[in-house]
Amino acid sequence: MSQKLIECVPNFSEGVSLDIIKQITNQVESVEGVRLLNVDPGKATNRTVVTFVGEPERVIEAAFLAIKKAGELIDMSKQKGEHPRMGATDVCPLIPISNISMEETAAYAQQLAKRVGEELQIPVYLYEQAQPNKSRSNLSVIRAGEYEGFFKKIKQPGWAPDFGPTENDVKRGATVIGARDFLVAYNVNLNTTSTRRASAIAFDVREAGRKITDESGKPQHIPGSLKAVKAIGWYIEEYGVAQISMNLTNIEVTPVHKAFDEVCTKANDRGIRVTGSELVGLIPLKAMLDAGKYFLRKQQRSVGVSEKELIKIAIKSMGLDELGPFIPEERIIEYLLKDKASSKLISMNLADFADETASESPAPGGGSISAYVGALGASLAGMVANLSSHKKGWDSRWEEFSNWAEKAQLYKDELISLVDKDTFAFNSIMQAFALPKATDEEKAVRSEAIQTATKQAIEIPFKVMEAALNSMEVIKAMVLTGNPNSVTDAGVAALCARTAVLGAFMNVKINASSYKDKDFVIDIIYRGNEMERQAIALEAEIIELVNDKIGL
Repeated sequence: MSQKLIECVPNFSEGVSLDIIKQITNQVESVEGVRLLNVDPGKATNRTVVTFVGEPERVIEAAFLAIKKAGELIDMSKQKGEHPRMGATDVCPLIPISNISMEETAAYAQQLAKRVGEELQIPVYLYEQAQPNKSRSNLSVIRAGEYEGFFKKIKQPGWAPDFGPTENDVKRGATVIGARDFLVAYNVNLNTTSTRRASAIAFDVREAGRKITDESGKPQHIPGSLKAVKAIGWYIEEYGVAQISMNLTNIEVTPVHKAFDEVCTKANDRGIRVTGSELVGLIPLKAMLDAGKYFLRKQQRSVGVSEKELIKIAIKSMGLDELGPFIPEERIIEYLLKDKASSKLISMNLADFADETASESPAPGGGSISAYVGALGASLAGMVANLSSHKKGWDSRWEEFSNWAEKAQLYKDELISLVDKDTFAFNSIMQAFALPKATDEEKAVRSEAIQTATKQAIEIPFKVMEAALNSMEVIKAMVLTGNPNSVTDAGVAALCARTAVLGAFMNVKINASSYKDKDFVIDIIYRGNEMERQAIALEAEIIELVNDKIGL
């Protein structure tokens, strides 16, 4: 069964003392199985956002220990900062990551809140999906009044905490614990020091908008331009600029790039210029890739470029590195969760990969090489498409070739991922054969493991065949319609794709020869033969077209 994973993103009311922050994060790291992904302190806000991930029980144990330590080290009676706050651990959300529902995540949040309230005697409020009472599930509504105002607020009817004492803790304050969807905390930098002007822009864009009084004295609500966005304006003394500080609560509704562009528009309307932006905590990979494509399309340039290039475009377009370096490996959640062992081969340089292949180890072997050769073919097809998209005089055709380049990138990325997967599949067979076989039970377990690993070792090269064959559609289109100066590059791409299909099929057949499910074997060999025939025919057709274009 797949592992359940949740993310926890507690915000602690300390952003200056690195020693205090380290003592808190040490508690997180003390729990086995929990991965500390990011620690993002802010001096002016006097607040640190910490991100960690793991199985639910381990995560709530780490969160409890961190909340306890924060309460010991942070004195709210002396704490000051730009960001609204109500406690040493101001807010502690749990976020479902994989194989777990929001309902289950909310139950874990309630479990954590109960323990903090009862064992630590800290007033705790539930919020978002963990709060059954929807009239007090909004964080900003709960936190209104902040630490200073909570000594009275906690005594008001309807504002008793969900757990813990009905007294605001002088030193530790109160804490809000809940469950929510993934949220992106994002600040946009302005060329002004005016908090009032920054706040006006925040009101322009945030979903809640602003409240005004009309000519007759009646209150009127004017909604903002961005859905699923919360925003405030503030001045950051550390950088000497005002910012629009936003929480993007649903990046499918309002992605980061849309929020950035809208703030640029509203700021410009008020005679203010956006100079860059700042990500607080982590961001999903898709959000960065979507942003890169968005800004390339605005320039009428091909979006069929590498993941690395798309991220670079996103960083530069939104000025994410204005206030400090933006290191994708430290800020993109998928990169932090990536198992490095699963990409050992593709992380090597060309010389090391060749040396590893030439070594006495049987893997990487023909399957991994077939996948890599196929990836090179798709890469060449993408190159021709990108050159065509940007060819002088072909400006009206940029989108046509961008679409082809994007297809080529998808095939390339899939084939690259299969390089390591093929070697992993081979190693799994070797591990299965190494299992003990002294008893009948051990023999049965070993036999089943061998068959499971063998099926995987058939399916992986078959996927190589499919991706490489599909890439030939792009290759042929580039020979027919692409930049004529690059026709031989497309020709080489066809040679690579054919080699990948035929080479991978050899691996399919040798592994299928020892697989016991004969109906499965008959079906996959039949389909493989058909794909091999198509690849050979397509390669011949493409090479003939290339030679006709060369004219010699």
